[in-house]
Amino acid sequence: MRLVLHHEIPQDDNLRRQWNELALSMEAPEVFFTYEWALAVTRGYERSVRPLLVLGYERDFLVGVAALAIDEEQQRASFLAGNTADYCDFVSDPRRRPEFVDLALRELQPLAGHLTLPNLPAFSATAWAMRNSASQQGNGCFSRPAFQCAQVDVLTSVQKESVKRAMRSKQTIRRQLKAMAKLGPLEISHLSAWPEICETLPAYREAHLERFFSLGRTSNMADAQRWAFLLELARLLSEQGWMMLSRLTLGGQPIAWNYGFRFAGSWFCYQAAFDLRFQEYDPGICLLARIVEDACDQPEIKRVDLGLGDEGYKSRFATSYRPTVYVTVTGSMMHHVREKLRYRAASALKSVPPLEHCVRWLLGKTVTGSARA
Repeated sequence: MRLVLHHEIPQDDNLRRQWNELALSMEAPEVFFTYEWALAVTRGYERSVRPLLVLGYERDFLVGVAALAIDEEQQRASFLAGNTADYCDFVSDPRRRPEFVDLALRELQPLAGHLTLPNLPAFSATAWAMRNSASQQGNGCFSRPAFQCAQVDVLTSVQKESVKRAMRSKQTIRRQLKAMAKLGPLEISHLSAWPEICETLPAYREAHLERFFSLGRTSNMADAQRWAFLLELARLLSEQGWMMLSRLTLGGQPIAWNYGFRFAGSWFCYQAAFDLRFQEYDPGICLLARIVEDACDQPEIKRVDLGLGDEGYKSRFATSYRPTVYVTVTGSMMHHVREKLRYRAASALKSVPPLEHCVRWLLGKTVTGSARA
């Protein structure tokens, strides 16, 4: 296997095709692993992200992809999609992963002595390959639990029917839908064509901005780069038939949206928004329930993925959880030990809530005092 490095995502249809074929060969294929996702990140965040693309070839055939972002001054690298994707990974056939990971780490060592890999699926072959390769190369590798991603499994016809019954039996959602129906006709639509999506996205963004403003917080869509990324991502994915913008309308007026994707048997709910004027009816939850129900009517859909985050509503829908890990690889043993000690200390604090609260209070006072000084 030979490696080729790029500091951009080349505009190359052959690369795109081979890259996406590799994404489909993964243990659990995800839209986050595709060429289109990496390209959207580089275009949306072009002012702040420097890509480093590591490609592995066997003769003229692409067999591995590591899409990274690099800070050469700090000698640090991380997943290119680390701040945008719910799952990140080295892309290859699992059987080739150990070889590709080992070669990639050796190539990266002079460029980035510290590698940070968030949102790596815990069951991925990459996690084991990283530990093994780092050990052989004399580097420190530390993996800690990250997130539990809620999912609704609908693999079989029995599961689909069971989940549909569960959705229809949720009394609160039924009451909310009935109450909204008194105000006007309700309609659910799933948009996949770019012209319709492009026309709908501004209202979706405005609703997201207003909701966060009402909570005294700032929506990530207020960031110009984040919004540019979402627009470019929707355009690129819609060209492949993977984009799915779901919308709930009341009397023809949109009141809830879910920016999502359908890829390789997964219906992914990425980012939702709803009109604050209808908050009492929980339109976002009602829309999600209908997405799950509609997924059960699609034979090719095997799961609805609710993604990162521990929002309470997810536990009301989830039938399983997919864990991710946060992995660091470093040539500095001091940094490696410090990382492990920090994690163990934080875990110990969490096991004693009063002590954790006290430490957070003291840290807050320290920060406040420093600011005043």
